[in-house]
Amino acid sequence: MSVVDGLRRLLKPRHIAVAGGRLASVIIRECDRIGYAGPIWPIHPEKTEIAGHKAYRTVADLPEAPDAVFVATPREPTVEVVAALAERGAGAAVCYASGFAEEGGDGVALQERLIEVAKGMPIVGPNCYGVLNLLDGCVLWPDTHGAERVERGVAIITQSGNIALNITMQRRGLPIAYVIAVGNKAIGDHGDYIEALLADERVSAIGIHIESIDDVGLFSTAAIKALEKGVPLVVLKTGRSKLGAEMAMSHTSSLAGADALYDALFARYGISRVVDVPSLVETLKLMHLFGGLPGRRISSMSCSGGEAGLIADLAADRGLEFAPIPEKNATRMQELLTEKVHVANPLDYHTYIWGDEPANTTLFTEMLRSGFDLSMLVLDQPRTDRGLVPDGGFAAARAAITKAVKASGARAAVVSSLPENMMEEDAKALLADGVLPMQGMGEALTAIVHGADFTAARTRANGLVPLKTVNRIDVSKARVLSEYESKHLLGRHGLELPPSRIAGTVEAASTAAALGFPVAIKIHSDKIAHKSDVGGVRLGLRSRADVTDAVASMSHLGDRFLVERMVEGAVAELIVGVVRDPQFGPTLTVGAGGVLVEMLQDAAVMLLPTTPEEIREKLMGLRMARLLEGFRGKPRGDIHGAIKAVLAIADFAERHADKLVELDVNPLFVLPEGRGAVAADALIRMID
Repeated sequence: MSVVDGLRRLLKPRHIAVAGGRLASVIIRECDRIGYAGPIWPIHPEKTEIAGHKAYRTVADLPEAPDAVFVATPREPTVEVVAALAERGAGAAVCYASGFAEEGGDGVALQERLIEVAKGMPIVGPNCYGVLNLLDGCVLWPDTHGAERVERGVAIITQSGNIALNITMQRRGLPIAYVIAVGNKAIGDHGDYIEALLADERVSAIGIHIESIDDVGLFSTAAIKALEKGVPLVVLKTGRSKLGAEMAMSHTSSLAGADALYDALFARYGISRVVDVPSLVETLKLMHLFGGLPGRRISSMSCSGGEAGLIADLAADRGLEFAPIPEKNATRMQELLTEKVHVANPLDYHTYIWGDEPANTTLFTEMLRSGFDLSMLVLDQPRTDRGLVPDGGFAAARAAITKAVKASGARAAVVSSLPENMMEEDAKALLADGVLPMQGMGEALTAIVHGADFTAARTRANGLVPLKTVNRIDVSKARVLSEYESKHLLGRHGLELPPSRIAGTVEAASTAAALGFPVAIKIHSDKIAHKSDVGGVRLGLRSRADVTDAVASMSHLGDRFLVERMVEGAVAELIVGVVRDPQFGPTLTVGAGGVLVEMLQDAAVMLLPTTPEEIREKLMGLRMARLLEGFRGKPRGDIHGAIKAVLAIADFAERHADKLVELDVNPLFVLPEGRGAVAADALIRMID
């Protein structure tokens, strides 16, 4: 049985077993309350009945191997129960106890023992709340939660039990099908959970809180499957800041990788990244109802100029487009609103038709028929808990937008400027009517961006390949190659190099003359990584005498020199680097190079393998890309040559992925169009 097969049994169980005492009673009663239809088998060494269900002394006494088991025992007995479950052939176990790898010390060894006795059976946790299945009424969850039964909805996977708990308490109308608090992820990583959830057609989207991903290859494989199936993935990744990364490491013994690499991972596989829980909920809500959006062309309607101006600013910040209303639609809207109202997008329709449901319906329908990817009605509902009685205009607008959606078949959202100004029951009712309830302008617009990006990613899904699972290597065994050796290794993979030779003190001048002036002289040593810092580099030498003087000035560093013809006429300088990440393996960076690397901090990260299209996109997204395009009358750079050079370096990194620790080409000179790109310096650190 594979991990995914075991998780599928867990997520849609035919039968449940619960091991433990007090918490077992809580879980059994909650499953009965919410309507789980299958048998529930308590396991207890002494009791004959728990919460009205017959109890069994041991796992071996159960009627058959259970699909799903909640283990609510202390940490040492947990290992014993899991061993018995694995032996019996159970589907998967949720292990509630803490005191495992998240605490370090002997907890790490205990978790390793837990993994050993499980024999591949999936383990949710340890150190977790568990699993909620609101589709079938299976509640393997020992604490309060706010979820309710649904027929279709989103799944939530989180490494934080409290974040999971809080999301179940949301009052935004989001239908939740599954909640999985994975804890320490003893057996089963995010990719396994995603793939198991994709088997359930009732899951509309998947939201994931991530501290770290153990197996990026597995995760990327599952992400491709989700993209192909049209199930959006929305991720809240913590550890963006230095402190956040440290918290992630201490909380669940996770190693949070470089955040830019996660950005690259999510962008490549069409995964929406959000930065807070409200944005996660609102984005999932949009994905649940619409499954993405065809584009970024939006419209907005409100009876307030202030709201229209605010939403215009917020949309501009996010790259959304308030396109003009087509003339024929604008004319009809103008006739309805009269010359007192300026018809534009965003539209402030004033209050002349406030409370007039037929007029509202006509206006909203005309906007929805104008061809926008999503039309918004900004509407904050008044509170009713202080004896206030709404004037009826809110109900009229609410009814009108629903009728307009039915009449036009277009997508529409009701957006409250403040999240609390939309009641939960109204949000649910809107969703049931096919209207998207969105709470908070910023969160709503962020969700729209993600909806459009997901659809665009699906069009690029063909040809996507998963990342490779990373093999850990002992980086302490790596050695630094000399510049000459580094360059010529890269040259074999297609990187263009300037003519060069190794020479001793006596023949350096004649070697330079044979190569052709001007030349650069560098000390040849695999012991000196940064030669310029110790006076081991002289550039622009134009005569034998210059070379002789340069060699003499470096004689204290060694007696072997790299003599290299200077590269002249460069349009721009790039740095191309490869570093090894413990989670992602070798990763590629391109940026502004030369002496301004640290000052400009103008760089982009790519995962391997990469493509010419991705390299072009990253290069042209740099601030220094204006130099490549020909800045202020300067020649246009050979962008094709630059891409070819980066591909050569990427090819080397991929082919030596199990040995390469670090690679640095700086500067890579980009010459005028048609002349290519040449590596002026290179450094490789790898295992022989």
